[in-house]
Amino acid sequence: MKKLVIAAAFAAAATTASAGSLEEPIVEAPVIVEETTGSSAGILLPLLLLVVVAAAVAAS
Repeated sequence: MKKLVIAAAFAAAATTASAGSLEEPIVEAPVIVEETTGSSAGILLPLLLLVVVAAAVAAS
């Protein structure tokens, strides 16, 4: 049974590796993503999580 599963895995990998054609790939235009500027955005979530955990510990 184990050999059958391994053989099936190799067969599936071989079929996906050979899928495709010899045509040139279509290259799309790059997508530019601008990041927001703000130094407090990265610290706000951990501080909020710390407050929730502290409130849970104080309540128990």
